[in-house]
Amino acid sequence: MTYVVTDNCIKCKYTDCVEVCPVDCFHEGPNFLAIDPDLCIDCTLCEPECPAKAIYSEDDLPLEWDHFLDINAELAERWPQITQKIDAPADAGEWDGVPDKLPLLER
Repeated sequence: MTYVVTDNCIKCKYTDCVEVCPVDCFHEGPNFLAIDPDLCIDCTLCEPECPAKAIYSEDDLPLEWDHFLDINAELAERWPQITQKIDAPADAGEWDGVPDKLPLLER
């Protein structure tokens, strides 16, 4: 099983989760983070660290976001690994909770 970054991370991109990951499975894109499902060890540490509540276990992934499992796998292959927390975008708080942000995902 893996953990999955979902819609609410788009344009928020808080990186608190990166700091606690023991296997460095996070990858950073322009306005989103992705988890590499091949590296994730299901340790559960990242989920509670996400201020935007955008991370779910694969087993708890809401049905409407199941496509994010494939999105995470695809983007983790293309984007660089991130291993340290960085500042969130200045307007991250304004985007937290905004629904249906997938069209805004910069690949």
